[in-house]
Amino acid sequence: MYLVQILLPLADNDGVAFTREDFAQVRGELAERFGGITTFTRAPAEGVWTEVGGSRRDDLFVFEVMARDIDHAWWERYRAELERRFRQETLVVRSIKVDML
Repeated sequence: MYLVQILLPLADNDGVAFTREDFAQVRGELAERFGGITTFTRAPAEGVWTEVGGSRRDDLFVFEVMARDIDHAWWERYRAELERRFRQETLVVRSIKVDML
């Protein structure tokens, strides 16, 4: 079993906030495909990274789904679609192998 996490920014690089509908669409797509989803949206996570000339930060929502297998081709297409929709050069989509207890 795999836990897949998607980190989505609350706003684009110009500070324009995404709408509740933007996040609801992602939640609906993932719930339909994977049969369920967990979202962490009440207290946004904070991402910080270093770039030339300083550092940047994003407030993030975390979306998680469980999957038996990882369809890499599907995830690559979906990540690219989310990058387009959320106006990001790169989004973090990661999987973690988990053992169900």
